[in-house]
Amino acid sequence: MKIRIKGNSLRYRLTRPDIAMLAKDGYLEERIDFGFESLVYAIKIRETQNLTAGYNDHAITLSMSPAMIAELVETEKVGFEQKGEPLYLLVEKDFTCLDQVEEDQSDNYPNPLLAEKK
Repeated sequence: MKIRIKGNSLRYRLTRPDIAMLAKDGYLEERIDFGFESLVYAIKIRETQNLTAGYNDHAITLSMSPAMIAELVETEKVGFEQKGEPLYLLVEKDFTCLDQVEEDQSDNYPNPLLAEKK
């Protein structure tokens, strides 16, 4: 799982194993350690109509509904977004990059644009 923060925009990108674990356990988290403190970023499944997010005790937690995660698992749906104030939220499948990168992308979804480049 990756996060991208820019201004009041928060984007989560999920690999295949991330989505499978979230569907199975209802919770997924990563953490970045800064030495004396850590920042946790997580997604939890809960009954909600829209994506929501909160920040508490050094943790960013995004919530999404069971129906949303089921749709990511069972369909070709790329993701969900919530345009709102104060945050713009986006959860999406992590596709392989079109450019050559050194990062391991074996768990990423195939990029649909790759077929267009051939």
